Amino acid sequence: MTINPTSKTILVVDDETTIREVVRRYLERDGFNVVEAADGYAALDAVKDYSPDLIILDLMLPGIDGLSIARQIHSQHRTPIIMLTAKGEPSDRVRGLDLGADDYVVKPFSPQELISRVFAVLRRVDQAALPVGQPLLFGPFKLDPNTRLLTKAGADVPLTAKEFELLWLFASHPGRVFSRSQLLERVWGSDYYGDPTTVTVHIRRLRQKVETDASKPHYLRTVWGVGYKFEG
Repeated sequence: MTINPTSKTILVVDDETTIREVVRRYLERDGFNVVEAADGYAALDAVKDYSPDLIILDLMLPGIDGLSIARQIHSQHRTPIIMLTAKGEPSDRVRGLDLGADDYVVKPFSPQELISRVFAVLRRVDQAALPVGQPLLFGPFKLDPNTRLLTKAGADVPLTAKEFELLWLFASHPGRVFSRSQLLERVWGSDYYGDPTTVTVHIRRLRQKVETDASKPHYLRTVWGVGYKFEG
């Protein structure tokens, strides 16, 4: 396929031809390059070949399921992912968010709503890519907004894009209490359509990475009935 180097590339992964064709038509209408994959193996090959800017990923796929694909992708890349889930499968949505998905859309969905979410996620990624200041130090950790890296005693601690943004917000406002709705607004944006429990999922994942004992957090503390705060 021909790729326009000035346009962003979206990888659409779904085993249903009709869904891929509809999503492709809407994306191309808005100026995106579109790569399609009908199964997990083709999706992983497409990530290597095209380095997409965003992936629309169905959870139910032949070969390798969507959750396994997301796990493999995020072990090597920071590519944002919008997951497509079947209605009535909240456990899959939570697992997807737990693996670093940036948003999810429940089938059946409006193609225009999906495209709106694509624009919203890409806009947040572009804004987050801008350097925003000097590194923050807490305990053995260094959080660098220019490289978007968290290190512990000099060793890298892998973070997804959303984990970094959430930790940066907390660490740059020590002692301030944020409600879940405030965190959604500041990190996910006012146009985020997803489940507010994504905040809880991301807090849990961050604690597993920065706390000595995630069940007794020192840095990311719960303020019961209000929200969360960071203590340096």
